[in-house]
Amino acid sequence: MLVVAPGWVVPDEDLEYKYVRSSGPGGQNVNKVATKVELRLRLATRALTPGQKQRLVAAYPSHVSGEGDFILTADRFRSQPRNQRDAEERLAALLLAIRTPPPRRVPTRPSRAAKARRLADKRARGDAKAQRRRPRDA
Repeated sequence: MLVVAPGWVVPDEDLEYKYVRSSGPGGQNVNKVATKVELRLRLATRALTPGQKQRLVAAYPSHVSGEGDFILTADRFRSQPRNQRDAEERLAALLLAIRTPPPRRVPTRPSRAAKARRLADKRARGDAKAQRRRPRDA
């Protein structure tokens, strides 16, 4: 059971751990011990709302497998329990990041004064450039 936030829990049946040999630090240890953790979250879980699932897949598409699982790997540490804890913490952080939809952007328009300032600045720049030109013979 993964506690993401107070009142938000992902049940154990929706999480699957797989342990493989790591390519990370550890010297000869990495050749003998399966310390790398592959954490799979089944996206069919009821712990996530449809909107949260959609935001998770949209935000991290490279983590989604063909079977519809969200996969996270951890091999920063030399021990399997620390890598498992690291994967769980990272998954919880990713889930918290997509918990609520982003605020809707309210389109704004420039004020009349802002438009006038912009046009005045453009005119001043044009005048300054005109001063640099060679005088025209009329």
